[in-house]
Amino acid sequence: MHDEFAFDYDVQGGIATIALNRPDRLNAITFEVYAQLRDLTYGLRENSKVKVVVITGRGKGFCSGGDVHEIIGQLFERDTRDVLEFTRMTGAVVNNLRRLDQPVIASINGIAAGAGAVIALASDFRILSENARYAFLFTKVGLAGGDMGAAYLLPRMVGLGRATEILMLGEPVDAITAQKIGLATKVVPAEELEMTTRDLAESLANGPTNAFSMTKRMLTNELSMDLEAAIENEASGQALLLMGRDHREFYDSFMEKRPAVWTGR
Repeated sequence: MHDEFAFDYDVQGGIATIALNRPDRLNAITFEVYAQLRDLTYGLRENSKVKVVVITGRGKGFCSGGDVHEIIGQLFERDTRDVLEFTRMTGAVVNNLRRLDQPVIASINGIAAGAGAVIALASDFRILSENARYAFLFTKVGLAGGDMGAAYLLPRMVGLGRATEILMLGEPVDAITAQKIGLATKVVPAEELEMTTRDLAESLANGPTNAFSMTKRMLTNELSMDLEAAIENEASGQALLLMGRDHREFYDSFMEKRPAVWTGR
């Protein structure tokens, strides 16, 4: 564990686990946690030892969003420039998660509200406990439903109509509904959440990690491209991987009738 963080952070077997650890506040985020998440997720871009990132919460909740007392109350005492600096910092967390080469798994054990819901949205995989639920509750507190990139990401995941309903009304989305509309990779009993998350993380960490990274880059970058640009982007990326060691390893293992040994190269 790293004592310098205001959350639990550990790296084992190429898997970095970020566990928000304020269970008494359902892991509500403070200014300090936002800043540390921003810096950590940016720094992980250059960390070749980390193959996968898992984000979860201790206790009964994943993340209940920004702390009412430690953030919202204090923001009333700040001017426009300081408040804009804060909102940009929160958005940087989401942007960094999307720009990470490593796949990100949100292991959602309970409520994912406000910023917690958007962090889950920014992840590549969302494994939900049956007890989990989302709450994009920004309008419930008199703010825009589009926060930290939610109005960009959510329509691309569930469609404009559902995203409008979710972001404008701010009503909870339970785990089963989330799976039906594409907000859950998998829903499992609470006692199986940790094991299911670990199995997926280990599978990704031991797989062709360069191929996963390139796929994530394509998915993220092509959201704003036209078809011609997307095809060219994929042609360039695929040409690089066709020359890579892992693709050659696939061919050699196929010819030799043995399992492939991936190196992420």
